[in-house]
Amino acid sequence: MTEHQITLLSRPGCHLCEEARAVIERVAADLGVPWSERDITQSPEDLETYWEMIPVTLVDGVQHDYWRVSEDRLRTALGDRSAGHAKPASRS
Repeated sequence: MTEHQITLLSRPGCHLCEEARAVIERVAADLGVPWSERDITQSPEDLETYWEMIPVTLVDGVQHDYWRVSEDRLRTALGDRSAGHAKPASRS
């Protein structure tokens, strides 16, 4: 699998950012993909560009999602071939 990088653009006090962070943390951990978070309030350019779209997810520096993160779409973008497929139930 190609090495990817996920970046979450967020701002303090954003409840949607918390939800996006949880999805990104889970997917990144499952796939072994590094991720980082950038506070848009620390950059005038980010603030102007992304203020109304937060949270924004970048994959390899390219905008992937905003407002909500689709776990299946993110997994697919990262090359997870099982994305969107139901996992078989475990048997006891």
